[in-house]
Amino acid sequence: MLRRLLAAAGLAVLITATLIVPGPPASAATLTNVLVFSKTAGFRHSSIPNGIAAIQQLGAANGFTVTATEDAGQFTTANLARFQAVVWLSTTGDVLDAAQQSAFEAYIGAGGGYVGIHAAADTEYDWAWYGALVGGYFASHPAIQTAGLRVEDQTNPSTAHLPATWTRSDEWYNYRTNPRSSARVLINLDEGSYSGGSMGDHPITWCKNYAGGRAWYTGLGHTEDSWTEPAFTRMLLGGLRIAAGAVQADCSPRTTQPTAPVALRAQANNRIVAAENAGAAPLIANRTAVGGWEQFDVVDLGGGNVALRARINGLYVCADNAGVAPLIANRTAVGAWETFALITNADGTVSLRAQANGRYVVAENGGNDPLIANRTAIGPWEKFTLVPA
Repeated sequence: MLRRLLAAAGLAVLITATLIVPGPPASAATLTNVLVFSKTAGFRHSSIPNGIAAIQQLGAANGFTVTATEDAGQFTTANLARFQAVVWLSTTGDVLDAAQQSAFEAYIGAGGGYVGIHAAADTEYDWAWYGALVGGYFASHPAIQTAGLRVEDQTNPSTAHLPATWTRSDEWYNYRTNPRSSARVLINLDEGSYSGGSMGDHPITWCKNYAGGRAWYTGLGHTEDSWTEPAFTRMLLGGLRIAAGAVQADCSPRTTQPTAPVALRAQANNRIVAAENAGAAPLIANRTAVGGWEQFDVVDLGGGNVALRARINGLYVCADNAGVAPLIANRTAVGAWETFALITNADGTVSLRAQANGRYVVAENGGNDPLIANRTAIGPWEKFTLVPA
């Protein structure tokens, strides 16, 4: 039922004062020297000086040296070997000659690290090796506006601090190709939250292993204000550490795409389940129409298991207190209490069995009471229909 539904619906988050974060753990000691390259042969972003200053502040706060340059002559085998990561900061156009390109390829091949920021994807269109490194070339962008971002990987060192749904303003790139098949997508844009998205499934931050080295890219960072956002700069610090090999990160591709939101209709009373009080109160089947509180992402965990993430607050539904308490959307990560077996019934409805206690979720008292995982068998009150939201 879920597979059919999702197919029908379509596979659709003051520089010094804000940049200082806790010092790196011992495992990050190898990050000692970073090169920031910001040469432009096309459009030049006014935020480049802000970016350089911010990365220098990150270095000062976290024990690594930052060398900023627009001199492509620094791309020699001997010079690049001094750096654990090279940041391409909103570079544009053709910025390296053939010999410099070869030196950078050798650097990555020897285990070097690449960090691409924003217009790094608007660079070196005739150098296919670079295009594969960055993961996707720039195609277009709408006007700067606020959008919702979905954090797909909350275990990655660069995104673990972020909420499941992150709202911010930036210039949102569309890319010529989707990097999902070759990279671990870390953050995905919700195209329904802004105007001008053209990709459907729209990765905006990712990491990958490539040609012997490591790459981390984000489309964020166009605006000058980005560089004083603690959440953004902390994400960038994690990206630098990943690229440098200073922290362990799983950057293998995970091809499961985010899905269009769904709503759950309880068979007990034919009402829609709501994350009541914007997710602050337990789930209850009491609505006649789908609005913001009634939209959920069904996250495929594999093995027939799913998690439900409420769109209203970006939090996962939990069989709280190991299923003793009613279901509530209040968790930032998926564990046993947030895992449910999705069971397709013979009549086309679905039921949810909580991993927390092995019990089925019920629209208690014919839907008059909050949902709770306390039933040992499936009857009418334990059946739901998934409908496009």
